[in-house]
Amino acid sequence: MFWVRFLVLALLSQAGVTQTSSSPTHASAPPNPTEEQPPLNTGSLSFPWSHLRLPENIVPLHYHLLLHPNLTILSYIGTVRIELQVQNNTNWVVLHSKGLRITTATVLDQNLAHLSDQVLPVLHNPTHEQVAIFSPRVLTGGQKYFLLLEFGAELGEGFYGFYRSTYRTSTGEMRTLASTHFEPTSARMAFPCFDEPSFKANYSISIRRSPAHTALSNMPVEQTVVLDDELMEDRFAVSVRMSSYLVAFIVCDFRSVSATTASGVKVSVYAAPEKWEQTHYALKAAVKLLEFYEKYFNISYPLPKQDLVAIPDFQSGAMENWGLITFRETSLLYDPTTSSASDRLWVTKVIAHELAHQWFGNLVTMKWWNDIWLNEGFATYMEYISVDTTYPKLRVEDYLLDTCFVAIGRDSLNSSRPISSVAESPTQIKEMFDTVSYNKGACVLHMLRHYLTDQVFQIGIMRYLRRYSYSNARNQDLWDSYLYAGEHLDLTTMMNTWTLQTGVPLVTVARQGSRLVLKQERFLRTTHPSDPAWPSLQQGYLWHIPLTYRTDTSSSIHRHLMTTLTDSVEVGEEVGWVKVNVDMAGYYLVHYDGPGWDDLIQLLKDNHTALSFMDRTHLIHNAFQLTTAGRLSLDKALDLIGYLRSESHTVPLLQGLAYLEAFYRMVERMDIPDVTHNLSTYILWYFRGVIDRQTWSDKGSVSERRLRSELLSLACHLGDLSCLEQAQRSFTHWLDSNSTLSLPADVTETVYSVGAQEDSGWASLLHIYTLSLSETHKHKILSALASSRDTNKLHRLLELGLEGEVIRTQDLDSLIVMVARNPRGHHLAWSYVQKYWSTLVDKFQLGSFSIRNIIIGTTGQFFSTEELTEVRVFFESIHEQASQLRVTQVAMDNIQKNILWLQRNLGTLRSWLDQQID
Repeated sequence: MFWVRFLVLALLSQAGVTQTSSSPTHASAPPNPTEEQPPLNTGSLSFPWSHLRLPENIVPLHYHLLLHPNLTILSYIGTVRIELQVQNNTNWVVLHSKGLRITTATVLDQNLAHLSDQVLPVLHNPTHEQVAIFSPRVLTGGQKYFLLLEFGAELGEGFYGFYRSTYRTSTGEMRTLASTHFEPTSARMAFPCFDEPSFKANYSISIRRSPAHTALSNMPVEQTVVLDDELMEDRFAVSVRMSSYLVAFIVCDFRSVSATTASGVKVSVYAAPEKWEQTHYALKAAVKLLEFYEKYFNISYPLPKQDLVAIPDFQSGAMENWGLITFRETSLLYDPTTSSASDRLWVTKVIAHELAHQWFGNLVTMKWWNDIWLNEGFATYMEYISVDTTYPKLRVEDYLLDTCFVAIGRDSLNSSRPISSVAESPTQIKEMFDTVSYNKGACVLHMLRHYLTDQVFQIGIMRYLRRYSYSNARNQDLWDSYLYAGEHLDLTTMMNTWTLQTGVPLVTVARQGSRLVLKQERFLRTTHPSDPAWPSLQQGYLWHIPLTYRTDTSSSIHRHLMTTLTDSVEVGEEVGWVKVNVDMAGYYLVHYDGPGWDDLIQLLKDNHTALSFMDRTHLIHNAFQLTTAGRLSLDKALDLIGYLRSESHTVPLLQGLAYLEAFYRMVERMDIPDVTHNLSTYILWYFRGVIDRQTWSDKGSVSERRLRSELLSLACHLGDLSCLEQAQRSFTHWLDSNSTLSLPADVTETVYSVGAQEDSGWASLLHIYTLSLSETHKHKILSALASSRDTNKLHRLLELGLEGEVIRTQDLDSLIVMVARNPRGHHLAWSYVQKYWSTLVDKFQLGSFSIRNIIIGTTGQFFSTEELTEVRVFFESIHEQASQLRVTQVAMDNIQKNILWLQRNLGTLRSWLDQQID
């Protein structure tokens, strides 16, 4: 886009402003004026800056921020005094502001004296969300000044900036609070600021409130001043140096529970008063995990307190604001009577993730959003390291493979991106918070840790955190930290192949005598080697792959760094089978050429425990991914999971079941009766023993409870009579008790889903949904309501989601995806998205996780060329928005992948099932 600018050359030279050349990655500073000039009218001034990134000729040092929110009229006023360090002479201060009414702008010298008697002009560039303040007196390089701004705004209706949230008490009273969410580019919606991660500064925050409310911010309250009977002012301690996106403040009437860590940090968990009982588990977990991180990083947590707050309206899972972490209620609150084992693990992982950010992200921050994976990849991986140590019974390692499988699913599409990617606009920046940054980032770090050893990995991390504390870092700075980590490792060349290029490698292995011949290529699920486009899609791709493998002749793990397209290793003539990528420590897929797959299929049938549960899971995943890509026949992959009747570990068992369930839901959705019937019959017959062993209770280990939850849900969905009868009995007893009977949490959703198929059951669940004080419980009810086969009911749910009263707006994206997964609802959900696209963008913001979730969740259910065309036409109709979104191409690739799967595999699946049924 472009905008018209009225320039007068004489005024430009007087004001010391000229248009500077544009740089795609780094903003340059405006030119320097040489002498003081008289004040000018706003009408004669042109906005002095044309880049998305701010100039670096002025650096903020300290913000003094005073805010007075009014929760009755839902607006606020504020003042901010920013201490500035001027690097080069200039007349302009350019910073960010979005949706704020700036009423007064003043520039002061170091002694707080006004530089001008004039009202200073404030120019706006809404396209870049920037304002520019013109000072008629030159701001001299090397000097410090103060910028004083008075401003006001409405409390936002969405989930960004300084926004309002509400909750309803059990008596029906509606209460209001105000909270913040700034990451990545929304601090500018709350107060004028230099809203880029490298502009770190100290913050002194004061908040005015009524005596009935509590004010929270990053630091503890240092002083409270009573202004009058109805107004108090909390003045918070000066913060450490931090980026603007980590600033946070809340005004609420919540209750809290507190404890102190061994090192003296006060930890508090806040929630709405009637949900206070659900805060206790989070407090114990937060204390335990904070103590773990202090020990692991060998760096003390730098603030005196850490608050964790459950916000009723919250778009993401949580936000790591330094000292004041905000959460969606389902990510922080735990109710033992309604929360399942999976819910408990989720809460623990989210807390672990956000606390890891206090070091990775807060203490050391990426220089720019292109390296957001340095925050999110590390925090995701640290979930596994920390929870495995602090809560070993939760078996968090069981979920690590799935994290990497999700990453590979995205990375094996041509529309994927490198871990470190260019991101300039707010929409592009929001899209960086995706599977690649989180999941792939974590899996690449897992590979690096195994390559380096735990100790060397940890030493490098500690050095990185110490070296860049309170400042910013790039990709390269992390790799350089290992040059001094005891091994003098130069990781740059190797790790650049994983962070600077797109995709995931496939390593094909073949036996030739005593050697294992290796070949690497980029793995793509939508393009086959026979496709004419294949050579161009492979051009230039090469990874440095830390290979591991195990054979039947030795219990040791063999290692080899593969740095060329083809390679070989000596394994010996006597070796029978070879399993490459031991425990999937490496981020790559493996294809076994020749008899390799047959050898492993036979091994699983004869003695599956010869391989670890991770290796067995990895083989299942690789086989079905290769099937999707047309590189392995489906019957071979189905033969591979033929051993599962003997499988005793939850993870490989659920992995194999997940593929069978995915195939079932696909043919059910496409209304292919013979395959649907035969596949349902086969699954229920083959897994009859393990289904019948499940009890309708919450007994057993976390793994056993997870298996029970997923297996009984599938059995009832497939129409298993014994499952349906038990679920219906439980639902009836629960309803007859006026919902006072506690259902086993692990089977609650299954019971509700069966009950929701009857009109009276559906209506009762919707009524109970409106009354429940547990968001986790409400999520289970909502999922059950969305499983109804009555399209009128599904339509009503979507209407309620759009209204935002009964079903909160924060849950609308999940609801749309739930309806889309229902065979009766996938076209309904997609039509809804098309009809209300503009409304959805207004509610969630373009590029947000919610918008991406809606697009992928609805279009991912399509398997025909007609549906692909329909999606393409819609994206063309919203071209201006769609062109800004990478996710639209991901959606198209997903549908193309689904179409190819059907073409390649439906006939094979039908024939294979016919043989099994016979």
